[in-house]
Amino acid sequence: MRTIDLNCDMGEGCGNDAVLLEYVSSANIACGFHAGDKDTMRRTAELALAKGAAIGAHPSFPDRENFGRTNMNLSADEVVDIVSEQITATKSVCQELGAILNHVKPHGALYNMAAKDASLAEAIARAVKNLDADLIVYGLSSSHLITEAQKLGLKTASEVFADRTYTAEGTLTPRSQANALIKDADESINQVVQMINKGVVTATNGDDVAINAETVCIHGDGPHAVEFARAIRTRLEQEGIKVCPTQR
Repeated sequence: MRTIDLNCDMGEGCGNDAVLLEYVSSANIACGFHAGDKDTMRRTAELALAKGAAIGAHPSFPDRENFGRTNMNLSADEVVDIVSEQITATKSVCQELGAILNHVKPHGALYNMAAKDASLAEAIARAVKNLDADLIVYGLSSSHLITEAQKLGLKTASEVFADRTYTAEGTLTPRSQANALIKDADESINQVVQMINKGVVTATNGDDVAINAETVCIHGDGPHAVEFARAIRTRLEQEGIKVCPTQR
């Protein structure tokens, strides 16, 4: 049976984490730099643990004011430091609960910049490896984050998005553009199925772009997050695709 991981960014104060965990298989928990705090991290990890979802750290730039979505120019050493601090905080929560930290998925601007910047991606991957070489790095399919992590011998999960459109280069359409977000459930479902079954995504210019779908992201802060998660899970099961975590 074919399998796919459905992951969701959580612990960001959106109030729908418990419902989303009925449908997704992995939780990327905000580490306090763009959202959340230790209490929120713990509550979210407890919910994930109860539902059998894999727990991941969701580190970002130190940018609570802009929800981690503003580009920052930090040195490689600074990036290693901030990512390490956030992974350590999440790992500590997991240890308190007797859980295992499974993966690391950068958030927002840190994620998008690392997709295109090999040196930034290498710094993130180095921070992960220094702390726990068994952690999985989640990154945009075909991005530097995937290739740099693999160069360091880390396991990776190539990520695609259920609720975002793509450019002809295979990158996410910037949120500053009007067509960046997918707002229709059927459109979202069809994109996910196409990416999993055919290994391509239709870009905003109409081109089909090759893509590797190992884990599918549903943004927890999206206005249609629960609707999309429920509908996607139902359709995948109808297609004979089992939803389960990517395990370290």
